[in-house]
Amino acid sequence: MKRTYFECGRVCNAHGVRGLVKVEHWCDSPRVLSQSKRVFIARGGDYEERRIISASVAGATVLMNIEGVDSREAAVAMKGTVLYLHRDDIPLAPGAMLVADMIGLPVKDAADGRLYGTVADVSDAPRGKLYHVECPDGRTVLLPDVPEFIKRIDAEEGMIVSPIPGFFD
Repeated sequence: MKRTYFECGRVCNAHGVRGLVKVEHWCDSPRVLSQSKRVFIARGGDYEERRIISASVAGATVLMNIEGVDSREAAVAMKGTVLYLHRDDIPLAPGAMLVADMIGLPVKDAADGRLYGTVADVSDAPRGKLYHVECPDGRTVLLPDVPEFIKRIDAEEGMIVSPIPGFFD
């Protein structure tokens, strides 16, 4: 089952006296969060929607005016609060997929359909993404996100790869 809400940042402080909060973003870019129209706050298993009145990127953080937070005291009370975005509010390029949706996908050979394992994690490396492939024998193989190896990623078929000989051996 696909998740609906994703952690997107944490309120790290108040900013000024009118209720602005400073948010440490956990998105690919602070613009993802600053251009959102709403955020959600987890409350006992439910998610409470809050409208974003205004937001702007401020260095590595996002300054946000959130509905219902209209004083410095209210902003300070939000410190440490994790904010969430709804799946529908996350902009994706055509053909792109959320990392959370990749976890658990089967990794198969493009030529013969051989199953190498499943995607266990995705991490950022200096030269691009690394897919952590958990093999049936318990090993984890790091597969670089390069077109020579990764042929396509599809929610139904999985990750179709063409590794060099011996890569998974």
